[in-house]
Amino acid sequence: MAFHAAHHLLPSIFGILGNIISFCVFLAPMPTFYSICKKKSTQGFQSVPYSVALFSCMLLLFYGYLKTENGMMIITINSIGCAIETAYLVVFLIYATRKSLISTVKLLVLFNILSFGLILVTTRYATNPGPKRVAVVGWICAVFSVCVFAAPLSIMRLVIKTKSVEYMPFSLSLCLTICAVMWFFYGLLIKDYYVATPNVLGFVFGIAQMILYMIYKDKKKQVIPMGQPKGEAAAATVVDLGAILEMQEKAVVEIGVELEIQEKPVVAGDEAGGGKKEEVAVKVACLDLDGEKTVIPSIG
Repeated sequence: MAFHAAHHLLPSIFGILGNIISFCVFLAPMPTFYSICKKKSTQGFQSVPYSVALFSCMLLLFYGYLKTENGMMIITINSIGCAIETAYLVVFLIYATRKSLISTVKLLVLFNILSFGLILVTTRYATNPGPKRVAVVGWICAVFSVCVFAAPLSIMRLVIKTKSVEYMPFSLSLCLTICAVMWFFYGLLIKDYYVATPNVLGFVFGIAQMILYMIYKDKKKQVIPMGQPKGEAAAATVVDLGAILEMQEKAVVEIGVELEIQEKPVVAGDEAGGGKKEEVAVKVACLDLDGEKTVIPSIG
């Protein structure tokens, strides 16, 4: 009897804990948007993480709605996620430049209207209601989650190259790992393998990030040529995908451009008496998307 009660209670416990931790992860970009509002500028940040996160929440919300049982925990957190990500995007659009505004609208149309609409229409008319439709949408969610779990690879690569954990906070990595564990056990206990399976990958990457943090936390930061991390994708199955992307984006904004000030002696005829003067040549070194350093010709 006690075992039977525990069997029904445990999924609720893991689901509630998963909701709480996921909510905290959703709030991770708050400092970024506080800064955007304060400076009335998007400061070079991109809307990709929030558009992708909104798409993920919408997809999982649809999946939770289709489930005939044990879908409430998924519906709850992803409803909150949709509201939070929409708020982020509204703030971003208010302060975005014209170029960023156009690119954000294109992203929203691509992900949140066309892609989601296609999935919605296809599953509605190409599959029968019931377990088969749930299975199709579940597979779509699982495949998408596995794809976006590749995101930590780029931030981990950045940590190894810079020998600095500045852009990979331990607290966020820990939260994402715990969150993956909660949702794994929730999916396992309710026998929903579309939720459980992708979070195994989330757990593995979370552990790997924490190991990297322990290795490089005391290392002296090295300045190296930097480029935009490849593969913009994100966190856990029912977690804000923007969390890991936020780390990537912060790195791109803060270290994407490196100024190298070099003194260049220049001998020049001085009309007043043939003296010598020195010019300061300023070189801007940045990276193209392939990671190669590009040097803009010296100024002055």
